[in-house]
Amino acid sequence: MNSASKKSPFRFLIGLLTVALLAPAVGRAQGTVVLTGKVSNYKTDTIAVSFREHPLDPKEHITYARLDSKGEFRLAVAVPGPTRADLVYGDDVADLFLEPGNAIEVRFKSNDLASSIKFKGPGSAASSYLVELDEQFIENDGFQVLPDNIMLYEPGFLSFLDYRRKAEQKFLDGYAEDNQVSAAFKAYAQAEIDYSYANDRLTFQDLREQVVATEGRLKMSPEYYSFLNDAKLINNPSAAQSEQHQEFLLNYIHYTAVAANHHRSDPDFYWVCYDLAKKQLTGPVKPLIMGRILQESFRFGHVKQSAAMLADFRSVDPKNEFYPLLQRDFESHKAFAIGAPAPDFKLVTVKGDTVSLRDFAGKLVYLNFWRTTSGLSLRDLPYAQDLAKKFEGKNIVFLNIALDENDPAWKQLVVSKKLPGVHVRAAGGLRSALARAYALQEVPSYFLLAEDGSFLNTKPKRLSSHAAIDEIKESFGKASTYTSALPVGSEK
Repeated sequence: MNSASKKSPFRFLIGLLTVALLAPAVGRAQGTVVLTGKVSNYKTDTIAVSFREHPLDPKEHITYARLDSKGEFRLAVAVPGPTRADLVYGDDVADLFLEPGNAIEVRFKSNDLASSIKFKGPGSAASSYLVELDEQFIENDGFQVLPDNIMLYEPGFLSFLDYRRKAEQKFLDGYAEDNQVSAAFKAYAQAEIDYSYANDRLTFQDLREQVVATEGRLKMSPEYYSFLNDAKLINNPSAAQSEQHQEFLLNYIHYTAVAANHHRSDPDFYWVCYDLAKKQLTGPVKPLIMGRILQESFRFGHVKQSAAMLADFRSVDPKNEFYPLLQRDFESHKAFAIGAPAPDFKLVTVKGDTVSLRDFAGKLVYLNFWRTTSGLSLRDLPYAQDLAKKFEGKNIVFLNIALDENDPAWKQLVVSKKLPGVHVRAAGGLRSALARAYALQEVPSYFLLAEDGSFLNTKPKRLSSHAAIDEIKESFGKASTYTSALPVGSEK
């Protein structure tokens, strides 16, 4: 179990931990787990068990039960084989490991679930282990990937990882010797230890670069990444159910792509990662990691490239276990993916002329949806003026769309401040047809459109960001580089 998985505030920086629960593998033997128990001095009369139904779907399967007048409950939960789950009571959560046939008795105090929960009965030892692990390691800052050890250099960080791994291994070995746990659970617990170590070691260099802003990227010794040469670390069937194993493999594929001189900003980055996973991975985890890469591409890659990879994915998913969900995910993201056409519109400028988005074909377009009554929008106005001056005469237009009801107030502000760029107004505010077409929920909102009128970036740097200048400079002609990176036959 990764001791940083619950507490470390730095994991989100590079998207290392996106799976919070063990996602049950599709196709395992299903069965039922029965949980009975009592909540002392209960205040909330509902208890639930939740787990992920599908490894690529964030949606949780939730089974509820009502507490009776004595605080007692009974839950019958259908599980698809050995499953990591959560016991949820109010705002409190406890870890569970459930296997078909388990009959577990659960007791805890209403106001102190974490430290008072006790399990009894067939299959209870696994959940008891997770509770004790949480108390001894996850809630213990001494085992966390936190600033004090992120700022360490290579020898110190490796010493910390070795110390943590040895302590976790000693705890698991001792617990398994004193308690009856299943082979499935022991394999899961072992994988959590092994792959939390591997994942933290693999991602340390990137994480440190982001956290320690006063230093450059740390140069690692030639031996630092040698642990990746162990073929059993990459293709390990016994670890297939471990979320740490899945996260490690995804990060390993990213690392391998970057080591081969491909970067996230490259047009073909996700295609390269997809191909690496297809060639290097085996077993049931292969389509899962390829699916994870597809989901990244749906959100950050080119729409045509994503479509080509999705079509190819059928060859590694002959039982159609993952494709339908991925297809739905693609459909829900394709409208605003890179390469998708931006919705056209016709609006009247502050000068009374009518313009459409198509009028700016052949130019980079920086769309700024704003409102005269928005403090954030007004704060960005001076920066908008500076950007317009820096790119004066360049092949870019700054198109500012005001979502204002008050036409005179809008015109007066634009004219009196001599705001640069093209200024138009869409009546109806966030309820307007244009706001709905661009799925706007707030202002200011920005979009960077390519010369062909397609989305290039749906969340570009704010006008007030110093990085906006470099981002715009790098965007000229970028649409053509995406097109050139598309696989043969997908350009149509």
